[in-house]
Amino acid sequence: MNWKTRVTELLGIQYPIIQGGLAYLAYAELAAAVSNAGGLGQITAMSLDSPEKLREEIHKVREYTSRPFGVNFAIGQHGRPYKEFLQTAIEEEVPVVSMTGGNPSPMFEMLEGTDIKKLVLVAAKRQAVKAEELGADAVMVVGAEGGGHLGKADVGTFVLIPQVVDAVSIPVIASGGIGDGRGLSAALCLGAEGIEMGTRFIATEECVHASEEYKRALITGTESDTVVIKRSIGAPARAISNSWTEQILRLEKESAGYEGLKDFISGEANKKFIYEGEAGFGWAGQVMGMINDIPSVKVLIDRIVKQAEESGNRWYN
Repeated sequence: MNWKTRVTELLGIQYPIIQGGLAYLAYAELAAAVSNAGGLGQITAMSLDSPEKLREEIHKVREYTSRPFGVNFAIGQHGRPYKEFLQTAIEEEVPVVSMTGGNPSPMFEMLEGTDIKKLVLVAAKRQAVKAEELGADAVMVVGAEGGGHLGKADVGTFVLIPQVVDAVSIPVIASGGIGDGRGLSAALCLGAEGIEMGTRFIATEECVHASEEYKRALITGTESDTVVIKRSIGAPARAISNSWTEQILRLEKESAGYEGLKDFISGEANKKFIYEGEAGFGWAGQVMGMINDIPSVKVLIDRIVKQAEESGNRWYN
């Protein structure tokens, strides 16, 4: 099967498979493994302590791979200034920058005149149109099935992707509910030219920062074992259902507001669970119902590609 799409050409990768930003988890080991396996790995910028730490992580990725990789910026979700971090990425001439949450306009201004490819994660057609107007090279479109922060409208990937494909001229990358080759094949049939996966890449050998408890929850859970939290404060996000998220939902029902929620939805509460398996929460999409092992990244990507090829051959040959 010919895997050449506008996404593979734009990013210089073998397969149109992109690893999500994964706050506090997407570091050099995982990013390099994805890139070496033919996809686009990413490191997460705003989870790092300083721009110099980002520089170190970029250098580390380059020690592990000579292939393209990206740096993800979760703007607006960490409450920290990102311009110094972005300046570091520019100085290091990273191949790709992706942006999630917040207004990407200031980032576009800083990236003007560079060769860095710009990807923007959106959750609605109007956001995709705006991203194209601003100068995005491609949009990653996440449906309501996805893990982590989502759009405010509960629109699924199968409905959202074709709408965005019809509305923009730049490449569309499908995200949300995708974890195997059938998902890749379906995304391409919907008009997308690549996929982004977050949750599925957590349950891999090279996601070394994720606790065993986190990975075990992804394997044993079903698609019904996630909940959307933070809806009451206008920032809906999907996480694994546990006693911690139940408490968050109770507080939201009681109209606790941000002040009443902040200790429960903090980065520290997130890290306690994903790093140590202690009381806290971990992001996950409904695709966790399809996860039943912890392979290496290469095994996972090879499996996805093979399954997608078999799926395509079944219907088109």
